[in-house]
Amino acid sequence: MRRRVIGVLLLVLAFAVAAVAVLAWRGYRDDPSTGPREAIADPGARVARGAYLAKVGDCMACHTAPGGKPYAGGAIPTPFGVFYGPNITPDRGTGIGAWTEDDFWRALHQGKSPSGSLLYPAFPYTEYTRVSRADADALYAYLRTVPAVSQPSRPHDLAFPYGWRPLLALWRGLYFDPGVHPDAGAESGLARGRYLVDGLGHCIACHAPRNALGATPSGSGFIGGAIEGLGWYAPALDGDTAQGLGRWSQDDIAALLKTGVSPQGVAAGPMGEVVAASTQYLTDEDAQAIAAYLKSVPAAPAEAAGAAPQPAGMRRGADVYAARCAQCHGVDGRGKGTDWPPLAGNIGVTAPYPGNVVRMVLDGGFAPATAGNPRPHGMPPFGQVLSDDDVAAVATYVRNSWGNAAGGVTPLQVKQARAAGG
Repeated sequence: MRRRVIGVLLLVLAFAVAAVAVLAWRGYRDDPSTGPREAIADPGARVARGAYLAKVGDCMACHTAPGGKPYAGGAIPTPFGVFYGPNITPDRGTGIGAWTEDDFWRALHQGKSPSGSLLYPAFPYTEYTRVSRADADALYAYLRTVPAVSQPSRPHDLAFPYGWRPLLALWRGLYFDPGVHPDAGAESGLARGRYLVDGLGHCIACHAPRNALGATPSGSGFIGGAIEGLGWYAPALDGDTAQGLGRWSQDDIAALLKTGVSPQGVAAGPMGEVVAASTQYLTDEDAQAIAAYLKSVPAAPAEAAGAAPQPAGMRRGADVYAARCAQCHGVDGRGKGTDWPPLAGNIGVTAPYPGNVVRMVLDGGFAPATAGNPRPHGMPPFGQVLSDDDVAAVATYVRNSWGNAAGGVTPLQVKQARAAGG
C-alpha cells in the first residue's frame, strides 16, 4: 500500500514538473510572424508615421513622469507594486540609443529585452505583439529623433514574489499569445479599426476585467473592468444597450475619441487623459474605423445590477439631486447638449461598479481640452459639502432613475472612493 501511494505521488510530481516545463517553454518561446515588413522608403515619412503611432499607443502615458522630460521614464502604480516605465529616449547610456530595430521589435512583439530577459506585462506587449513589423520600425524611427535624456531607468518596486522575474515565464505560458494581428495590413474600414483597438490602442487593457494575477483571460471581451487603485470603471465597449455601446452611433463614438464629448456622454477620469494625450490625434478615418469595429462587437451577457435601492435612500437622493444637479443635468436626467451630459442611459452611470459617478460627485472635473473642444465645461466638486451618506444617496438616485437600473451605492463605497482619490 505504501509503495502504491509513493508511486501515485511520484506520478503527480512528474505531471506537475511536466506542466511547469510546458508553461516555461511557452513563456520563453519566440513567434516568427511579422505582418507587413516593407518599411516606408522616405525617412521623413517614416518618422512622421512613427510619431502618429506613438500618439495612438499613448506611449508618453507610461514613459513620461508628470513634469518630466518626454519619454525619459514614468511610473505605473498597480496592485502588485509600482512599475517604472523605462527611459526610451535615444540616449545610449540610459535609454534605447544602443538598441537596433530588431531589439525594438523584440520588445514589442516578444516582450523581451535585447538580452533576452522577459519584460513585465505592465508594458502591454500582450497587445503590442499584434503590431506589424513595418509599424514597429516606424515607431522606432520616431523615437530615434526625440531629444536624448541621460536619466537611468528606475528599478520596479514590487511586492514579494512579483519581483522574481523567472515567474514571468509561467505567467506568459498561461496568458501570452504572441502573433501579428491578421488585419495588420489594413489601411481603412472595420479591419483597420480592429487592428488599432487590439494592437497599439490596447483598449482591452482597461475595458476588460483582470484576474488575481493581473491577466485579462482570453475571450473575456470588452465587457468593462475596474481600474485598480483609482476608483474608476472602464465601461463595456460591446453592443449591450444598458452597459455598453448599443445606444451609441458610430459618429458618437468617433466624436468622443476626437473631442472628449458626445451626445451620449463625456470622457472623464483616465479616459479623459487618454483622449487628451492620444485619441484626439487620430485621423478622422482611423477614428471612424475604430468606431465601426466597436459597433460590430456583439453584446456579452451583462453583469447583474446590484441590490435594489431602498425608498428612503432614493427620496434623499432625489432631494440632493434637485438641489445640486438638476439645474445642469435636467430634472429628467437628459442633460443639455454636450456641455452638460445626460445621466439617463449614460454607461458611466449604469456601470456595474459605481466609481465613476461617485468620483465625479466628489471631485467634479472637466472634459479633456482638445482641438475639437478647446474650452470644455466643467462640473464643480461636491465632496466638501456633501456627506458620505448624501453622496451615496444621490449616486444611487441617478443610477436608478429615468430608466437606469444599476443598483445602490453605500456610504462605505463613498468612503473608499475618497481614500482612493487621496
